[in-house]
Amino acid sequence: MVATRSSPAGGRGDDNTGAAAAAAVAAESEARAVAEAAGSDGAAVAVSLTTETAGLASSGPSNALVPTTTSLAPGRVRYEAWRDETQMRWIMDLIGKDLSEPYSIYTYRYFIHQWPQFCFLALDTERELAGAPDPCIGAVVCKLDMHGNANRGYVAMLAVAPGYRGNKVGTRLVTLAIDAMVREQCDEVVLEALVSNSGALALYEALGFVRDKRMFRYYLNGEDAFRLKLWLT
Repeated sequence: MVATRSSPAGGRGDDNTGAAAAAAVAAESEARAVAEAAGSDGAAVAVSLTTETAGLASSGPSNALVPTTTSLAPGRVRYEAWRDETQMRWIMDLIGKDLSEPYSIYTYRYFIHQWPQFCFLALDTERELAGAPDPCIGAVVCKLDMHGNANRGYVAMLAVAPGYRGNKVGTRLVTLAIDAMVREQCDEVVLEALVSNSGALALYEALGFVRDKRMFRYYLNGEDAFRLKLWLT
């Protein structure tokens, strides 16, 4: 997950009271914890910060359906927009598997309930056909609100399960989110990434992102971050 220095509410006045304000504070503080715990799998997935062991490591017969190679057959992965609350647990399990601290459901709800149109999932079709309870192998969660005079998109969460990396799943998820933002007149998209996360930096830059600035000691573990930005207008 990635986090901005400003509140995830983006400075919107109507989010600064009651539960919305509490959720915004929780979202930022927890996002920092996620960022500290997250790492890179190099060229395996186009993410800024991703869990290393998220996703499909649970016990049960469905384990046999997890690919053991990095090459997936055409049509193996299906992409869809956020559908309903039944998918919340899928996303939480995928992103939260390898976090050092639990990531509360309120943070997920803060983003997904306000901006469901910018949440996309990658589903394993073979797991779906086999009736697996959780076919989700990738997810991206974003938001879009005003930042100064710009309608700014923000990549808040992105993860791809091990065994599915190296197949452009992360790239496809981010592209779907950006396309959805463009349809709502997004001017720019931002995110933060560890300066040491060379694989993710390269992949985001391949999508057109540039290094906007370096943010010193940005993460809780003391590491620096690069602010990456994609200008759309």
